[in-house]
Amino acid sequence: MMHYRRTAIKSAVAALVLLAGLGVASAKDTLTLGLPIEPTGLDPTISAPVAIREVTWGNIYEGLTTIDKDGKVQPLLATEWAVSDDGLVYTFKLRPDVKFHNGTAFDSSIVKFSLDRARAEDSTNAQKQFFEPIESIGTPDPLTAIITLKAPTGLFIYHLAWGDAVMVDPKTVETNKTEPVGTGPFRFKSWQRGDRVEVVRNDEYWDAGVPKLAAVTFRFIGDAQAQAAALRAGDVDAIPNFTAPELFGEFENDDRFTTIVGNTPRKLVAGFNNSRAPFDDIRVRQALMSAIDRQMVIEGAYSGYGIAIGSHYAPTDSGYINLTGVLPYDPEKATELLGEAGLGGGLSLTIKCPQMTYTMRACEVMQAMVAEVGVTMNVEASEFPAKWIDEVFIKHDFEMSIVDHAEPMDIDIYSRPDYYFEYNNPAFNEIIEKAAVNSNEAERNELYGEAQKILANDVPALYLFDLPRLNIWAKKIEGLWENEPISQVYVRDAYWTD
Repeated sequence: MMHYRRTAIKSAVAALVLLAGLGVASAKDTLTLGLPIEPTGLDPTISAPVAIREVTWGNIYEGLTTIDKDGKVQPLLATEWAVSDDGLVYTFKLRPDVKFHNGTAFDSSIVKFSLDRARAEDSTNAQKQFFEPIESIGTPDPLTAIITLKAPTGLFIYHLAWGDAVMVDPKTVETNKTEPVGTGPFRFKSWQRGDRVEVVRNDEYWDAGVPKLAAVTFRFIGDAQAQAAALRAGDVDAIPNFTAPELFGEFENDDRFTTIVGNTPRKLVAGFNNSRAPFDDIRVRQALMSAIDRQMVIEGAYSGYGIAIGSHYAPTDSGYINLTGVLPYDPEKATELLGEAGLGGGLSLTIKCPQMTYTMRACEVMQAMVAEVGVTMNVEASEFPAKWIDEVFIKHDFEMSIVDHAEPMDIDIYSRPDYYFEYNNPAFNEIIEKAAVNSNEAERNELYGEAQKILANDVPALYLFDLPRLNIWAKKIEGLWENEPISQVYVRDAYWTD
């Protein structure tokens, strides 16, 4: 009799394991997400790669404000704020009883430390310019922080919601890169390099009942075919940025999955080093733009998913203008412009291309197109992010390069004197300066419209298309974001249905 019972129990357990493997088990409390790029570190306040924010923003770290799924700014560690009539003084009321994962209390001294660190002379924060307008930070009591600016800054509250502005504990700044400590709904558990980052529920999180999941694993799967295989096998439950668009249709027809084409601010651009000949000649840049059929690039690189752009601005950004008609596909004009620039006999250039499927495909399509107007485009593969960040972004050692710029409302990068495009246009810089201090959204959007038009004509980069967010996840997952208003893989509100 005892032997029979043991056998029955073993059979029941085996059946449950089998059902789980088939994806028909009841609701679970863990989630495995597939991401295409592994972060170089886990501290978004010291380095540029978007992959860092995808894992950590809103999951491990939090800021004074946050951006919701519709792209709107909402309170987070600050419950409310008031702005002086002159737009210079921001008074933040902080959320009480918030603790970091190591037990450190969050208060106004943390706000002062975090933002002073971000704007310090030796800061390596990728968005250091966001914090440069700060004149001083006052801490009259533990739950009040007063930030005084040097000049009005229209997007200041918005920028405080970015991953670059999250709050950090002074005691952990030296180790956050590998063992991140924040105030978020999940605590860091482990990082297996080359494979995964694991986080677990923060049981002392300030928002009761959040998160619903007990643990989340972020798995890094760069190969597009491997992403599809992992989904089919159940090795991952979801991939929010599926990078095999040619296979997306197969999952649309598979009733085990939810598939959604969301929007993003990710702008695929092929940037020039504008300080190098012949790219310092506007005729050459305009010629190359005229040689590119954007829709063909979208077809070849992303199987037709995407929206053509004519400037460095996403269709989801406030104040967007469609400028694809400024320099449309026109090989004859391209040939004419190259002749005017003294390059009628031909031009040879090298484009450094990050080793991602869609960027390599885009480079190959452009290579064929520019060949038709007498331009030889040599494609040099570049390991991403490590090699590309070092050679292109930091050292500016390139002629051309291609990458998707993932940050929203980031047209101001062309006004930064040390940015990798090395573009310098005083008229453009003046417009950006005016927009930065303007708190009236309609007036600011008009200024950003002027800035878009300058870039569309000057072409410091080839403006190709806005990438979609190809979401694939198991049918019973809820709470993941369909769109990407800011670089994130936000799992705070995710859960499984029964």
